[in-house]
Amino acid sequence: MGFSGKNIAMILAAGSGRRMGLDVPKQFVNVYGKPVVIYTLEAFEHNPLIDSIVVVCIDGWQEMLLNYAGQYKISKLKKVVEGGATVQESIKKGIDFIASFADNDDLVVIHDGVRPLVDDDVLSDVIIKCQKYGNAVSSLPYYEQIFVKSDEISTEKYIQRNSIRRVMTPQAYKCGKLKKAYDRAFKENKGIGEASYANTLMVDLGEKLFFASGSEKNIKLTTKENLELFKFFLKSGAGA
Repeated sequence: MGFSGKNIAMILAAGSGRRMGLDVPKQFVNVYGKPVVIYTLEAFEHNPLIDSIVVVCIDGWQEMLLNYAGQYKISKLKKVVEGGATVQESIKKGIDFIASFADNDDLVVIHDGVRPLVDDDVLSDVIIKCQKYGNAVSSLPYYEQIFVKSDEISTEKYIQRNSIRRVMTPQAYKCGKLKKAYDRAFKENKGIGEASYANTLMVDLGEKLFFASGSEKNIKLTTKENLELFKFFLKSGAGA
């Protein structure tokens, strides 16, 4: 593609997966003999636009991740960083490390380690859009009706579907701008609440975001039902 600079993936694998009720973090659950996080890493390993990978990992599992990466030949993995207590702390730890060696114009592609079915086209598009606009977030139209609660049992207001988009990972940002944003957000305690993420933080700080392509297959493995759907995709060949 002739891009200048580097494209660095930050894979977030620091969650505990309590909602699944499993004995191991969900990113390390074996599905057909392979850990979920390895399916994710393989997508980034095989994409030619990705130059290197940094994983932000739940504490106590770093060595296990390195062993798996060696077993499955994830050669682009350069560093495993210990995760934080929240997703925003984990992202900040990741960007602090990446900023220690990357240039300001290098791209940081953030992705959830428990989204193992990221399409090659989706990953490439978020990088291309970020090169063009300065950032990019994978997104899809929203087809369900969205109503705003009046109280816990009723509603009197809805949102037009054509005015909203579903946003997910992968997301891509210029390294320098992302580093400055996270430093500011943590200093001002802004945009780092429990339900926040890189995309919401950037908007909270006044940044305009740009949409990239998404995929219905790019599910996040949060519940056991999600895990069963992932297995179905793999069996049907949709995950290939």
